[in-house]
Amino acid sequence: MNTNPGGGGEFGQRQAQGPIVPKTAAEALRPEAGTPPPSKRSRASRSQVVVFLNFFLSLVILVVLASGAALYFGMQAFIEPGPSANGDTFMVKPNAGVQEIADQLERRGLVSDARIFRLGVRATGNDSALKAGEYAIKPRASMRDIMELFKSGKSVMYSLTIPEGLTVEQALQRVAQQEALTGDMPAAMPPEGSIATDTLRFTRGATRQQMVEKLVADQKKLVEDVWAHRAPDLPIANMEDFVILASIVEKETGRGDERSRVAAVFLNRLAKGMRLQSDPTIIYGLFGGKGKPADRPIYQSDIEKQTPYNTYLIKGLPPTPIANPGRAALEAVANPSKTDDLYFVADGNGGHVFAATLEEHNQNVARYRAVQKKQADAAAKASGQTTAPATPDDGASAGASGENGDAAQ
Repeated sequence: MNTNPGGGGEFGQRQAQGPIVPKTAAEALRPEAGTPPPSKRSRASRSQVVVFLNFFLSLVILVVLASGAALYFGMQAFIEPGPSANGDTFMVKPNAGVQEIADQLERRGLVSDARIFRLGVRATGNDSALKAGEYAIKPRASMRDIMELFKSGKSVMYSLTIPEGLTVEQALQRVAQQEALTGDMPAAMPPEGSIATDTLRFTRGATRQQMVEKLVADQKKLVEDVWAHRAPDLPIANMEDFVILASIVEKETGRGDERSRVAAVFLNRLAKGMRLQSDPTIIYGLFGGKGKPADRPIYQSDIEKQTPYNTYLIKGLPPTPIANPGRAALEAVANPSKTDDLYFVADGNGGHVFAATLEEHNQNVARYRAVQKKQADAAAKASGQTTAPATPDDGASAGASGENGDAAQ
């Protein structure tokens, strides 16, 4: 006996699923519907997403490849030789940006592409590392070479040379004529003898005022240093007189082996109360800081002209220096030779001969005149003249030794 309320077997399962609905023969033979296919709208939407993703991925790959190629060729252009066959100087102005510098370099034909230079500088993290200054760019310098040069700060250096023996006025003319300097000259001229005889190195843009101030400061320090190491028995009262005498020694001789002996002659004459009889002091009294024209000799009549600087007529030192003395002249006066010499005269060969007595000095003068005559005769013969040209009115000989000997004491 079947006790299952739902019945057993297939009939029971069907009964459990629900009531049986009778079908017609046609309905029974009709196949049951399966899962419906996706709609046309859903398929189209899925295709657009795939196409977009494919396009985007292709675009990314293309951009990456293009960027890589651009980077490669840009770096090649950054390091390859530049377009300038001759090189040139280039000024990086203070506070100039990389864009401005790059554009100027391209306009000057020093780089092939301003954008590559700009990007190369920025890619290497050197935007703020380029220093102001004037630079000498070598021929065919690459953009990287130019960048490294600007980073180094090694600007073009200019020179200003003040030779020993120039007056302050002559020295300032050199400062004024230096084209690499800027600005006006100082309103007031420094005192005579206060300019250092030196070579200053500077970059374009330095001012003339700065140069003059440095020359004055350097000379002041030099004089103080040499004065501090002077001989203990030096018969000079102060630094002012020290510079005056050094300027006379500077103008009397340019030979290093003579300076201390020339200084000794002047110091010996000062100690004995003798006049210095120095021709350069006559010249300064006549022409001042402008200096004597090269073709103007000293005449005997010049010796007799009264000026505050004519040491043939005045006793002691002139009122101011007559030029800017260099270190060698200052040291010669600070530590002169130990001699009894009171006279010297040119030897006709660029040097001088010295003497302790007037008699010996007069003999030296006679020999010098003989050399002069021989040289004049040789010059006349070379020019086809039968006699030597007339000489100026008995020009004085080199300092502390005028042909008048000691007569002017």
